[in-house]
Amino acid sequence: MAYPKLTDKPGAIETAARIAAGELSALEAVDAAIARIEHLDTHINAVVVCDFDRARDTAKSMNRSAPSDATPLFGVPMTIKESFDIAGLPTTWGHQAHRDNIAAHDSAVVRKLKAAGVIFLGKTNVPPDLADWQSNNPVYGRTNNPHDHERSPGGSSGGSAAAVASGMVPCEFGTDIGGSVRVPAHFCGVWGHKTSWGIISKEGHDHPLMAGRGAHDGALSIAGPLARNAADLSLLLRLTSDRPLEERRAPLSRMRLLALVDHPECETDDGVRGPLEAALDTLRRAGATVDTGSDLLPDLAAQHADYMRMLNVAMARGAPGKDGKRASATDWFNMLDLQYRNEAAWAKLFETYDFVLAPPAPVLAVPHRDGRVFDGEIEINGRQVRGASGLCWAGLATFPNLPSTVLPLGATGALPCGMQVMGPRWSDLSTIAAAEAIGQVLHS
Repeated sequence: MAYPKLTDKPGAIETAARIAAGELSALEAVDAAIARIEHLDTHINAVVVCDFDRARDTAKSMNRSAPSDATPLFGVPMTIKESFDIAGLPTTWGHQAHRDNIAAHDSAVVRKLKAAGVIFLGKTNVPPDLADWQSNNPVYGRTNNPHDHERSPGGSSGGSAAAVASGMVPCEFGTDIGGSVRVPAHFCGVWGHKTSWGIISKEGHDHPLMAGRGAHDGALSIAGPLARNAADLSLLLRLTSDRPLEERRAPLSRMRLLALVDHPECETDDGVRGPLEAALDTLRRAGATVDTGSDLLPDLAAQHADYMRMLNVAMARGAPGKDGKRASATDWFNMLDLQYRNEAAWAKLFETYDFVLAPPAPVLAVPHRDGRVFDGEIEINGRQVRGASGLCWAGLATFPNLPSTVLPLGATGALPCGMQVMGPRWSDLSTIAAAEAIGQVLHS
């Protein structure tokens, strides 16, 4: 299994360090990224909203100033998921009807990253309503996986992961409610982080139907970074978090890990199982304690059913389901009670285990198709399985509001495979640190 080579592509911190040292100007960094996009994106179609002229103007103005402690990403070019507002650019969420919806203000994440010195080059592709493991829509077309153009880069932050994996930009920001950061990271072979719910504001990440009025930051959904290494993930999280964060580091030899390879809702494809089990063997040889089962685990089948129910209500924002029924306030409070009990069960488990390891999805990058992945079938070990069943590994961390970091493990054939590292709520920096420690062992 070959490890996806990310180390030969400069990361965000490395780029900022070169600019600070005078080896590279902000304008040169921006021009180099634009050149990469213009060269690579003909075949990938990840960066679908380009803002190159404003980016170059910003870089020129930055050449007359200097980095500071307040601007750790001074001059670093990046892109962001199309669903985040950037003033002056369209926010369509993949709908032709909203093609002329031009944002009046920057989203909170964009404001914070600009304050840290980031220069935005544009925005990356999504599926309609951010509701698929593909990134294909009537406005911008289809994004291809950089490793295999006949396959999906994932969704809904598929353009984000494809831009990072191909080397167009060093880092990105997406959102995740059904694996929308973790699955693209897994499909494309990059690092991604699903934050604890509530750590990062999603102000300015609102459906165009809200007409700029602002919306409640709904249940389950989070904003989180994608990058080529753990250090960049950590910095992006620190820069955008709305609460103080603590980091715990420990050597692998002192970690007690619970590894989940199978889920009662959906079989795990051998293309995912192989790299994951090989990684677990390596971690055991490195001295980590790795269990593969525990009586402390919540009922995963029940958790998945509760997650899917809450997910569907949250995505519909109270609209009737396919059966014509609408969730009542009583229904919603009952769901919140179930979620709380599930959170408590995971908190109890983390009194015994430091981290939980699991696949981000039961399959590797899926072939392109017409229609949503979730409305059709996916192939697992030669059998056709309901596409919606694949959400089981996404819900594992989403329903209890837990952080989860995805790191690349290696590949099966030409397709990357990742692993998610879950921890207690608010332990975001610790899950990134643990994933980094695991990566150092696996790829040394």
